[in-house]
Amino acid sequence: MVVSVPMDAERAWKDLQRIRVPQERVYDEVERSAFGDPGATYATAAIMWVFLAALGLDLPRWGVWLALAGYVVLLAGVAVIHNRRSRVRLHRTRYDWRTSAAFLGGMVVTGGTVLLSGRLVEALPWGPMVASAIQATVSASVFVLFAVPANRWAVGSLRGRGEAAVRAGEGR
Repeated sequence: MVVSVPMDAERAWKDLQRIRVPQERVYDEVERSAFGDPGATYATAAIMWVFLAALGLDLPRWGVWLALAGYVVLLAGVAVIHNRRSRVRLHRTRYDWRTSAAFLGGMVVTGGTVLLSGRLVEALPWGPMVASAIQATVSASVFVLFAVPANRWAVGSLRGRGEAAVRAGEGR
């Protein structure tokens, strides 16, 4: 059974605008959080610095595991606080290949920097405390220098994709 209802063009246009305006506000909020507040990035870098510097203290095996557990708990806390502070929840379909590429790229760049800087500071004549501080500083700096532009790049595609979806649906 199909029920046909006459459609008024002006009413349809108003309905479309009622939907489009909140969608634009969502994009504005996502871009604001990506471009404006790097607090979570700096907090993550600080936690990473402390963790890497602590590993240079030649901790016993249980100390390393305790430091790793603390590192994971603190990172989870930063993620929870950052997500609660955000007023927008994007549906999982809004995360595209750029988001995945930025995340994987960050893992590769940061992990590679940690390993490479660890190898390089082993050759230095200074003690393990100075070497671990250098490694931690280089690694946290590379993380910040990569994460901020990568996040902007990943979020920059959201508005364009939403507009393209609206344009594709205009012919219906």
